[in-house]
Amino acid sequence: MLTVDYERLGLHAGDRLLDIGCGFGRHSYEALRRGADVVSSDFSLPELVEVEGTVAAMEQVEELPMGVSSSSCNGDVTMLPFPDASFDRIIASEILEHIDDDTGAIRELVRVLRPGGTFAATVPATLPEQICWKLTDEYHAPKVVGGHVRIYGRGELATRMQDAGLEILHSHRAHALHSPYWWLRCAVGVNRDVAENPLTEAYNRLLTWDIMKQPSILKAADRVLNPVLGKSLVVYGVRPVHGSNQ
Repeated sequence: MLTVDYERLGLHAGDRLLDIGCGFGRHSYEALRRGADVVSSDFSLPELVEVEGTVAAMEQVEELPMGVSSSSCNGDVTMLPFPDASFDRIIASEILEHIDDDTGAIRELVRVLRPGGTFAATVPATLPEQICWKLTDEYHAPKVVGGHVRIYGRGELATRMQDAGLEILHSHRAHALHSPYWWLRCAVGVNRDVAENPLTEAYNRLLTWDIMKQPSILKAADRVLNPVLGKSLVVYGVRPVHGSNQ
């Protein structure tokens, strides 16, 4: 289940991509399939270990193009261990809302992006996130350690990216069908096992069917509802070839 649109990102075979906050690697795997060289980075070491194992399995069954490279990096997005202008493309998916110093994180990501390179940031969209916060404080910080620390508007995220030296290209929303699921989870107890409630269990089965089978009816529903109910906001920017972000 991808949040970033690779056509809008402008990813090409041979590009070097940083997938920051990669989680379990969904964007890394797709980039590798498209022929990019990928560095998957996350603060969670167990998730990185799983990503490495999945990439190794993909290589064994020859699912990846010849010659692509994959590596991982465990660390802090505000202090990246890469030289300036190291990457052609950067994805920061559902990570900035967890970081106190999101301005510093974006500036650091722009530092390692080459001039002319593109950056995609995804965060929870305003309305779905506000509803989750109102339903329970078990969903976000400060009650949840490492939880969401802010709610972004589209303009706020775009301004942070511009202030770091990016020119904004596009934006869109994704995963509308996931918004009611999280509202339901928050309403019945976000920390309860999904199977404990028949409604959350049924909705989880629906989303699993959508992810695994991609039925046309659900894809169409997602497209129609995304502008209003999309759970994720995606903003794309480019680092200008001329000038400096410093």
